[in-house]
Amino acid sequence: MASLGSLATLASAGIGLYTQNRAAQQSATTQRAQVELSQQQETARQQQLTLQQQAEQRARGEQVARTVASARARIAAGGLSTNGGSAATVTEGLRADAAAGQADSDAIFRARLASGRSSLLNPDGTLTTALRAVPSFGSALRNLLD
Repeated sequence: MASLGSLATLASAGIGLYTQNRAAQQSATTQRAQVELSQQQETARQQQLTLQQQAEQRARGEQVARTVASARARIAAGGLSTNGGSAATVTEGLRADAAAGQADSDAIFRARLASGRSSLLNPDGTLTTALRAVPSFGSALRNLLD
């Protein structure tokens, strides 16, 4: 009769380990699906940021071109040469301001892309399952030895 109790304990421990293993497999499958989904969302977010950056860059370039053309037209209307002197300084200043604005925009863009990176330290749960199974296995062995 004592051996039947030991066998029942062993069978119970085996079923417990099997159940924990199945739960761990299902958890791992769910986690992989969640990781894949978050990677897809991150890719979509990065594409959106890239498109937004390109649109802002294009708009800034068009505005600089219009501003420079307007300044050159006003200078030319005043009878001055637009290729030298203070007119060239004004247009170069406008271009330098635009380049500085673009550099700031690029820095913000890189920071926004970097902020979405996932950590390399995210747990994957592989060791957790093994550690959860050890006490069940230990208690089954203890019951067999008693």
